[in-house]
Amino acid sequence: MRELLVAVLVGIIQGIIEWLPVSSQGNLALALTALGSNPEIALQLALFLQLGTTLSAATYYREDIRLAAAAASGWRPSEAFDGANRVLSFLVIASVCTGVVGVPLYVLAVDVASELAGSAFVAGIGVLLVLTGLLQIASESVALGVREQPTAVDSVLVGLAQGLTVLPGVSRSGTTTSVLLFRNYEAPSAFRLSFLLSIPASIGGAALTVAGAGGLPGIAPGAAAVALVTSAVVGYAAIDLLMRIVERVPFWAVCFGLGGLAIVGGGLLWLF
Repeated sequence: MRELLVAVLVGIIQGIIEWLPVSSQGNLALALTALGSNPEIALQLALFLQLGTTLSAATYYREDIRLAAAAASGWRPSEAFDGANRVLSFLVIASVCTGVVGVPLYVLAVDVASELAGSAFVAGIGVLLVLTGLLQIASESVALGVREQPTAVDSVLVGLAQGLTVLPGVSRSGTTTSVLLFRNYEAPSAFRLSFLLSIPASIGGAALTVAGAGGLPGIAPGAAAVALVTSAVVGYAAIDLLMRIVERVPFWAVCFGLGGLAIVGGGLLWLF
């Protein structure tokens, strides 16, 4: 019963925070560590549970996915960023760049996490959350909001940036949205492209986690299913709400608050 309750809790956390410019992976890892998971397992579980919100995004943007799939049969390199090919080309190029950065960084992150004490792990997540907040402030200060369609340069930049978000505490949606805002995209377009890009990234992260752990990382199949379904349902509602609001919210303040608490909490754990 306790495991199922924890599964529902982490599913709710994942479903809500995945779409905000704060780290769902970092906050899930913090929650799981507080509930007794060791840092290595917490990191792996946080990546695996992103599959639930992947289903949310795939369902919400099913029409975009259908159009991208239809464009795949007629894709030509010379027309990569023309018409219906734009979204497909953006997703492919950005996902490849994400893998180039993210796969080796994931291996390093798991190795480091397995060596860290819980206090250092929590404090490290706090530092990364604060850095995410600083990035969000900077992007909001320069965004002009005049673009809507992705380019090859956008794809590479966003993909490379997304690869860095395999680190716990670095927000995937916050980082990719911030890069697009730096590139002068309007907020609705930046969120849409960021959420679409989360689909291949999350599937790849979950596959990497299962392969590295040799199965489900530290969770029973029943509890894993409950967590995934919960995050999918909550995640769909969260996307819909966020896209309806379509206005700037100072999420950097949330990053600072959570990051500060994590740093203080990690220091207290080390002291005691």
